[in-house]
Amino acid sequence: MRTFKVLTVCGTGIATSTVASEKCKEMLLDRGLNIEVIECKATEVESKILVYRPDVIVHTTILGEDVGNTVKKIRGLAFVTGVGMDKLADEIADYLKSVE
Repeated sequence: MRTFKVLTVCGTGIATSTVASEKCKEMLLDRGLNIEVIECKATEVESKILVYRPDVIVHTTILGEDVGNTVKKIRGLAFVTGVGMDKLADEIADYLKSVE
């Protein structure tokens, strides 16, 4: 089974991206997907894409229009607030299954 790579992004790469990372991994594993997640700060996105080659970017901060255009970007604030987490996890899982 393929392992999908998720890049979680926040302003500092420490706080909300870590929370989003843990919830994202937990909820996608529950949906039967193999997941590998790393976190970074918004200014590191382009370099992480080149090295890590994520399947999807889950971001909790606003990214510039030109940032990460080669990878599907999904707003991940629900993993931080707890509101709509299941719907967000379903959206990410559906997307990843579609690119498998």
